Amino acid sequence: MKMDDRTCLITGSGRGIGRGIAEHLGQEGANVVVNYRSSESSALEATEAIEASGGRAIAAQADVTDRDDVDAMRERIHDEFGPLDVLVNNAGITKDTRFTEMTRDEWDQVMNVNLGGTFNCTQAFYDDIRNADEGRLINISSIVGKQGNFGQANYATAKSGLFGFTRTMALELANGGSTANCVAPGFTRTDMLETVPERVQEKIVAEIPLGRFAEIEDIAATVRFLASEESSYITGEVLDVNGGIDL
Repeated sequence: MKMDDRTCLITGSGRGIGRGIAEHLGQEGANVVVNYRSSESSALEATEAIEASGGRAIAAQADVTDRDDVDAMRERIHDEFGPLDVLVNNAGITKDTRFTEMTRDEWDQVMNVNLGGTFNCTQAFYDDIRNADEGRLINISSIVGKQGNFGQANYATAKSGLFGFTRTMALELANGGSTANCVAPGFTRTDMLETVPERVQEKIVAEIPLGRFAEIEDIAATVRFLASEESSYITGEVLDVNGGIDL
């Protein structure tokens, strides 16, 4: 499943799952664009790691909610690598609070990044993906989009919205031979998870049949498969990577 010479953009990849995906694809030979909004030092570390493993990478600052930023990023990518082959819409934020206390601004901020950013980036690179030799659109959702979660009405709504978006894009991209799929990670060992109290972590793990949290590598490997030629007959799917927690 080598990714030699395929150009991949991973939004929100300055840290966390996005960075793991970027580094993983770079190790497989892809040209990688590490997009970030404010995590410049981490994004540069990611590009250095990719280049150290033999890949090619650039860090591209862009706020995915700003279409002008996204269009400028597209021009830079085209100048550096040419048209995009793989777009991974990973950028996302949380603004957690119970619904009765949630402000409209907290709702809108999450929608603007998690769905609006996906709209902006997909539309900006749509022609690239459609015209690529087996282009790939991969949206990163969450188990919260399937199950809901207390205090995350905005986040759950945005992440579930990616399911319908993915399936629609799969239909619209199909006649060009390109695919659209969605990955829905379960609870993953990231810096965000480390802020969760130990007793809560233990309660969550007890509900996971495989008995552990996902590692970033588990998510990255799934994205790599969907980005590769081997996944060419899979489209419109939501792949759960959650250790069986929703069985």
